[in-house]
Amino acid sequence: MRIVAARPDPGLVRLPWSTPLEDWGTDVVVPLPRGLSRHVVRIVRQGERVYAVKETVEEIAFREYRTLRDLQRMGLPAVVPLGVVTGRTDAAGQPLPACLLTEHLRFSLPYRSLFSHGATAQNLPSLVDALVVLLVRLHLADFYWGDVSLSNVLFRRSAGGFAAYLVDAETGELKEQLSHRLREHDVTVGTENVFAELLDLQASNAVAGEVSPHDVVEMLVRRYDELWAELTDQEEFSTHEMWRIEQRIERLNDLGFDVEELDIVTDLDGDRVRIQPRVVDLGHHRRELQALTGLDVEDAQARRLLNDMASFSAHHDLGREDRGIVASRWLTEIYEPITRLVPSGLGGRLEPAEFFHEVLEHRWYLSERAGHEVDIFETARDYVDTVLGSKPVEVIPTD
Repeated sequence: MRIVAARPDPGLVRLPWSTPLEDWGTDVVVPLPRGLSRHVVRIVRQGERVYAVKETVEEIAFREYRTLRDLQRMGLPAVVPLGVVTGRTDAAGQPLPACLLTEHLRFSLPYRSLFSHGATAQNLPSLVDALVVLLVRLHLADFYWGDVSLSNVLFRRSAGGFAAYLVDAETGELKEQLSHRLREHDVTVGTENVFAELLDLQASNAVAGEVSPHDVVEMLVRRYDELWAELTDQEEFSTHEMWRIEQRIERLNDLGFDVEELDIVTDLDGDRVRIQPRVVDLGHHRRELQALTGLDVEDAQARRLLNDMASFSAHHDLGREDRGIVASRWLTEIYEPITRLVPSGLGGRLEPAEFFHEVLEHRWYLSERAGHEVDIFETARDYVDTVLGSKPVEVIPTD
């Protein structure tokens, strides 16, 4: 047997590699939701680490491993590859399939599990938005997916919405330059797969509420086209409207994207200007929050936390203070004390940033009912007492 690993873990050797993956027992397999897959997949724990293990053909395992490593180096949202196991044999000496190991993405769920955990048809636009953002980011990096679907994605909650992570890169390929035809093909495949997945959800009565698969896939195409155009389209205006450069950048920042390179061209007479973003990357709010506080969260969560930090600054009249000082006060006086209110036994329900977002939402409801603004610490305690315990467990503690 041979193990090729990006981060060697001696504990990997102790896993029951001579047993077919479908027969692995509860001594190593943990009860976390798995998405639909054409392969046998298990979520396993070895020591303090949790892995996803997938049986597949050796050549495909190495190809997917290398592809996921490339995506990781590029900072794109995908599961982290850990290694490939080959040369497996059972007790009778018969060969067993190779295995691809990836790091389990904490607080993530496949789309079907989201619906069994309380998501309804009203959440479908947020899921589609997350899938579209993922697809656009991959296309901007010249990555051809080849099998766009809800099943090949893991979703993490993000300030009431979702963030999507690529979990199956078996058909994916990085191109020198992704053509318009391949982008269109990815979108077409995505609409076909999502349509079939929604029909399956309907047939199994797995989703509460009215679902129109046709409307959902039309929305997928429309939102993809709108986001791609906003991020890449050329814009032309007169030299008297130079403020439109800053306006374009601000629009992209509002969407969560940073403009790392902007192509600006003037005509021969110098009367007209054309601008086109050349390099854009999602994570504007995430990077800003991390620089101020060290917190690493999803971009939508970061935007919510930054807004609360701004409210904290206004409430305490700290507008003239350095933002780093304000951030430090907010972190130590508000964010950290609030997130510490989660009892250890409920820590697997929501990650800290999502818990904080939920508390802010709960505060709005309590304040509406009370007719005045309710203290955030009182709100957090009420949320823990009345809401948090009803949330499903979405992560298995590793300690």
